[in-house]
Amino acid sequence: MGIWMVGIDHNKASVDVRALFSFTKKNAAAAMEYLKKQEGICGSIILSTCNRMEIWASTNDNWDGSLLEQLCILKEADPTEFSGFFVERKDYEAVDHLFHLTCGLKSQILCEDQIITQVKDALSLAREHYCTDGVLEVLFRTAITAAKKVKTDVTFSRANVTAMDQAVRMLKAQGVDIKGQNCMVIGNGEMGKLAAQTLQRAGAKVTVTVRQYRSGVVNIPKGCEQIHYGERMALFSDCKIVVSATASPNLTLTRELIEQVDISQPMYLIDLAVPRDIEPTIGKITNITLYDIDDFQTVDGCGHLEDSLALTEAILDEKKSEFYNWLEGRDLVPRIQEIKSEAVTDLYLRIHKILGKLPLEETDKVQLRDSIETAAGKAVNKMMFGLKDSLEKETFLECVKGLEKLYEE
Repeated sequence: MGIWMVGIDHNKASVDVRALFSFTKKNAAAAMEYLKKQEGICGSIILSTCNRMEIWASTNDNWDGSLLEQLCILKEADPTEFSGFFVERKDYEAVDHLFHLTCGLKSQILCEDQIITQVKDALSLAREHYCTDGVLEVLFRTAITAAKKVKTDVTFSRANVTAMDQAVRMLKAQGVDIKGQNCMVIGNGEMGKLAAQTLQRAGAKVTVTVRQYRSGVVNIPKGCEQIHYGERMALFSDCKIVVSATASPNLTLTRELIEQVDISQPMYLIDLAVPRDIEPTIGKITNITLYDIDDFQTVDGCGHLEDSLALTEAILDEKKSEFYNWLEGRDLVPRIQEIKSEAVTDLYLRIHKILGKLPLEETDKVQLRDSIETAAGKAVNKMMFGLKDSLEKETFLECVKGLEKLYEE
């Protein structure tokens, strides 16, 4: 069994390049279903956030395909043009990456909390569409468990910082007064709600745009006002800060829309979406300053960072060992069962003549033979798994190989 991943993130690719390879939930589901149908691929999970997109796959040992090529087929892109933006990892390197990623060590803002939820959501989506398999299921669940333990046991003073927290901090450092200012957040998803709450904590008056949902139920952060998305431009020029954070494939703010309103005072637009929500040329309009997700860099706010990282690595090593032990045990079970079957057959052949000479009815002989085979199988299992628990890994594997060769002769 092989574990593969291919990914693109904020370290190597701009917002616009990442946008080309981002997935909504709907097309992520379709892509995972497509990947699982490919020969040699047993399971697939797609993680797509504002900062990264990763495709994960478990494969047969002899799989010699390329996830990057499959991705470019899905996105109708030329792999030779974009390969430099991607990193491909396999097996141990891939597993190590996922554990560090899930606890936030590879996030743009160190140890932020959102990534755990994003990894959980990616796993859940794959489950819903029957695209994951046992290996990816256990791998992702163990990585999530490790991240939760890091969050509980390790203190990172900025672990709850979001991109919007960093944006507010940066604006305040530039002398921008947020308290009491009108602010608008376009988008009522998870990131939009976090942005609204951050602005509220800074003392702003926040209005959130909402769309009409079939359920008729819309939840916005407590204390925020709401307006219909279609009315956003009526409020636009009264705002000091406008944040857009939607999953829409279309722009929420275009230059054409902005040029129809009067911008008489300096204002700040913050685009937290991938693909972009705000047309980049808007940043050239007088009195408007535009930021995107890549403008908010990692925050090192932990005074004991080295100690925290060391403790985190110890937790990750422990959880990775648990996963590898499970994986190795999973791979060994069929081999152990084959040895057990051969041993039981060997025993039966040795006692076949003795059973035939016993003064028993034929049905009693069959029952006795079945009982002996069952007992022998249990004895072999106990012996094999006892050796596994008491011997060093390499020594046990040599024992398994020796027994396999014994029955090959």
